[in-house]
Amino acid sequence: MYRNEAHAKQSPRQHHVRDTGTYFVKHDFDGPAELTTTLAHALSDVSGVDVTDTGFTLYDYIDPDALDQLFKPKEDGQRINGMLTVTVWGHQVTVYSDGQIAIVPPQQPPQPTR
Repeated sequence: MYRNEAHAKQSPRQHHVRDTGTYFVKHDFDGPAELTTTLAHALSDVSGVDVTDTGFTLYDYIDPDALDQLFKPKEDGQRINGMLTVTVWGHQVTVYSDGQIAIVPPQQPPQPTR
């Protein structure tokens, strides 16, 4: 998988659930990265597409500035409660208000058994 080395040093906790194929990563709202940066790197890890690849853009699927603002903590420390689900490159992406991101890869048809 491709990984931006600068991001790897600040990488949030991530794991892959084998039973469902779902990839989870947790964004740190107190860290230096924006929510969309965490999402972009998670999609890069799952899809194998380098985030520096010119074809890698979230703008075709979601407004990154709006996503960053949606769950960003307010001055009083509170944030909107909820979740947002979008499809990016066939991956079902759900972003939760607590920073949890779940990515379900496209479902592949079962392979014939020989």
